[in-house]
Amino acid sequence: MTLRIVQEAAAELADAISYYESIENGLGIRLKEEVRAALAWIAENPELVRLRPNGYRRMNLKIFPFYLAYAIWEDTIWILAVAHGARRPEYWIERAP
Repeated sequence: MTLRIVQEAAAELADAISYYESIENGLGIRLKEEVRAALAWIAENPELVRLRPNGYRRMNLKIFPFYLAYAIWEDTIWILAVAHGARRPEYWIERAP
């Protein structure tokens, strides 16, 4: 399967990395590494995460308070959001690749 990140999700990740890097040098890098590991896991196990009622899957990060929202269409895994777990739930739900 191919893994693709929609532009809005990539921007959210870049913003979060920048924010954490401004708090402490290297913290943004740690977020980036955790997201990279989560993406690799999703690529290997895309259907293990529970399917939500709105047709997407949500993988929570272990250290940072974010989750990766994704959907599977044909042979592609679309990362729809890199969202904060406690802010504006499902604000991104209308996104489509």
